[in-house]
Amino acid sequence: MPTIRLRVVHLLQRRFCVTHRNSMLTATLMVGLLGLLFGQSNRHPTPEPKFSELSEDDAARLQQQRAVVAAAVKRSGAASLTGTKSDLPVLQRLIDDKVFKKSQTYELQCLGVAFGDVLTKELPLRWMMVTDEYSTDPTLRYKKTTVQINALTMISKRIERDEHVDVSELLRMTREQLAQISPTTR
Repeated sequence: MPTIRLRVVHLLQRRFCVTHRNSMLTATLMVGLLGLLFGQSNRHPTPEPKFSELSEDDAARLQQQRAVVAAAVKRSGAASLTGTKSDLPVLQRLIDDKVFKKSQTYELQCLGVAFGDVLTKELPLRWMMVTDEYSTDPTLRYKKTTVQINALTMISKRIERDEHVDVSELLRMTREQLAQISPTTR
């Protein structure tokens, strides 16, 4: 076995023997190639998200989404939504009872809007539109920062991934994360 290894090493050394000048050129080319392969392909920094107030159409869309959840709540016989923390058990029941299937993305996002309303009452967040490099969507903006909570998809993405959703826990985690940014988060 050692004899074979020595022959392979000897063949490799003979085949790839390079002068000092060529080895420097090779090293420079390798560094450049690695830079192309692993470097940042987009030389421009990601632009800051741009926030804007909800237009009448945006507000109407959110209201339509709230109506989808309100209708489901009414069918379940629960009390109507108030947009406050008292909605959490009602929202949790809709999730636990699988009122909306994981394939019903729009309806699940409607639950996210209802949950977002609770977040706005509990935390210094407010509904705004955000435009980033991908699209323009409703989001919850934290104070006047660029921090945003995407309540619209917070529930839907978890359900679509077959994860257990606990809205009280989501509220607690969101509060905790925002408190790390600003210790005075209520």
